[in-house]
Amino acid sequence: MNLKDIQRHIDQAMNEQNNRPIPEFEGYSPFEMHKILHFSFAIDSPLELQKLSDTDYKNIPIINQIKYLTDLIDKKGDIKLTNKGFLPTKIVSDLYNQGFLKDEHIDNGISKLYKETDSMTINITRILIELAGLTKKRNGKLSLTKSAQKLLEDNEALLRQLFLTFTNKFNWAYYDGYGENHIGQLGYGFSLILLSKYGQTKRLDSFYAEKYFKAYPKLLDLLEPTYGTLENYASRCYSIRIFDRFLDYFGLIRIEEDKKGLDSIKNITKTELFDKLIKVRPHNNVYTK
Repeated sequence: MNLKDIQRHIDQAMNEQNNRPIPEFEGYSPFEMHKILHFSFAIDSPLELQKLSDTDYKNIPIINQIKYLTDLIDKKGDIKLTNKGFLPTKIVSDLYNQGFLKDEHIDNGISKLYKETDSMTINITRILIELAGLTKKRNGKLSLTKSAQKLLEDNEALLRQLFLTFTNKFNWAYYDGYGENHIGQLGYGFSLILLSKYGQTKRLDSFYAEKYFKAYPKLLDLLEPTYGTLENYASRCYSIRIFDRFLDYFGLIRIEEDKKGLDSIKNITKTELFDKLIKVRPHNNVYTK
């Protein structure tokens, strides 16, 4: 056997190893998981974002909120921000009252809405349109970019831009107090695969958290629980980030929550919109409907 034959056998063995299905990865291979992690919607990834109908785009809360805000900016030409760079109070109130996205603590009367930072959903919206390149700041004013108008008229391109910006540029750990770690955001594509596979049936959020941490156990090492067990603490962190503050904003899940004091039971079901938007193929490149 010459050196070329030896190298060919080594390459074949490595390819077989990298393409074998892994139970903890829901049957996907290390190669496929690499794509899911780092190139979630690349051509050779198991995930694909599909085009929706005009009606479907209107059922996405974060899209509606962003379009409303950018329309206000467009009509005014620009919006004068506060000294700290936030939206003025009148626009904050107007935007929140549209009801696209809500903050539980405001609706429950725990806190009142005065400024942008009182509402996480409005603060996220303003940050997101900047990260996505829809707006720019200049001389204390917020205005649309040259490319924004074209993007805002193309729902498919707009959703893709916002989806990828939210998942790849926005820091999911920003609000929740669970620390600067990548739980939920790292491998969010794997969570989409889990929802695609199991989301038709109502299941506890902890069901998905358990499968997520089986695939990425090292993420548990990044947490220092301030209450309860490590598993429960990690599950709560994952649930808030992936369900409450990501998939729900995009209209991809329904959350049924029964709160009892500090504890709560949260059930998750995927919406019809989920299967229309997210296409998933199983291992070995065979597409599912």
